[in-house]
Amino acid sequence: MGVVDLKIETRNLELETRNLKVALFPGTFDPFTLGHLSLVERGLRLVDEIIIAIGVNLNKKTYFSLEQRIEMISRLFETNQRVKVMSYDGLTVDFATKTGSGFIMRGLRSVSDFEYEKSISDINHQIAGIETFLLFTEPQYSHISSSLVRELLTYGKSVSAFVPQKLNIDDYKKI
Repeated sequence: MGVVDLKIETRNLELETRNLKVALFPGTFDPFTLGHLSLVERGLRLVDEIIIAIGVNLNKKTYFSLEQRIEMISRLFETNQRVKVMSYDGLTVDFATKTGSGFIMRGLRSVSDFEYEKSISDINHQIAGIETFLLFTEPQYSHISSSLVRELLTYGKSVSAFVPQKLNIDDYKKI
């Protein structure tokens, strides 16, 4: 048994003892935007704890390294004990089960997002019994996506209007 597995098993026992409602919030978060922040803040009204789960997808080209994303998001929530930041590879539903998450939380910006999320939600429920809840993105953030923010960064544009100020994204930008 590895160190990570032992940490997850210990965590699961702790969650069972405390009977917490935990939601996994999966994504690439490259970078973490104001829309993501809004979803976490609103999600915390529904559950006791949120695990921001940074998925590793070797087929996806990222602007920030996995280590940078973990550090940025961890710093953003360093004073909030109800938010954890972890990374994973493999199926999201398997990681949700491993971490004792009873829910997967996702955000919706558009109707096309709904179709995609519904299919995945149905499969996750069928294979692991994990419920998904969807939060609509607040209107002032519905135009923000990580891919658009990455494109702006690539062309040297300011992204301060789209990411949390506390993120200090300039400290991580590629030169």
